[in-house]
Amino acid sequence: MLDDDELERYARHIVLAEIGGAGQQKLKAARVMVVGAGGLGAPAIVYLAAAGLGTLGVVDDDTVSLSNLQRQIIHDTDKVGTAKAESAGAAVARINPKVTVEPHFKRLGHDNAEALISGYDIVVDGSDNFTTRYLVADCCEKLEKPLVTAAVGRFDGSITTLMPYAAGPDGAPNPSYRCLFPEPPPDGLLPSCAEAGVLGALTGVLGALQALEVIKLVTGTGEPLIGRLVLFDALAMRFETIRYRRRGT
Repeated sequence: MLDDDELERYARHIVLAEIGGAGQQKLKAARVMVVGAGGLGAPAIVYLAAAGLGTLGVVDDDTVSLSNLQRQIIHDTDKVGTAKAESAGAAVARINPKVTVEPHFKRLGHDNAEALISGYDIVVDGSDNFTTRYLVADCCEKLEKPLVTAAVGRFDGSITTLMPYAAGPDGAPNPSYRCLFPEPPPDGLLPSCAEAGVLGALTGVLGALQALEVIKLVTGTGEPLIGRLVLFDALAMRFETIRYRRRGT
């Protein structure tokens, strides 16, 4: 149940017929894991906390550096040198003390991915490398967990939602991450954000979209980005949607 404080805090959600009190209670009961409290994870965590997500798991083994602060809005200047998962937890406590944060001060890897992911309902991938993206996608498919994954580079980004263990409205199986990207690119082919740069506000756009997808999934509102890849070009301020299907169908 929602107490009086929550009814007032989430009033603008509750008056939405598509969410209402029932949807807000679903948000309160939800457990969502965010991989990475960086450029994408930071805005996603902020909006999910503000929305009243019950439990947020934050997986990150890094510490806050000064160069992070241009885009990783959940961290403050006085948190430089602090573990990102700890800094994110402190920020969530300020934003919404009703939200529980479960910090995981570790890098998600083959030795712990399944154990971590199995404890949550939905996963948000805000990682910055292909090794982690493929690992998260494969584990979520195996464990039948919805995955909202996004990526950014310089002035553009992309986002999609994956539920490859389920079938779409037409009865055909939903596509997987590997249907979209069969193999990771060779090491060193694509420059990192540190090498190529990234527009700070760009990560905010994509991270907010990830939070929006999670809210839709939890409340059953709207149509999630399953089988659709949204591409965003910040310089042209243009969104494009590419539909993709299960390989072999």
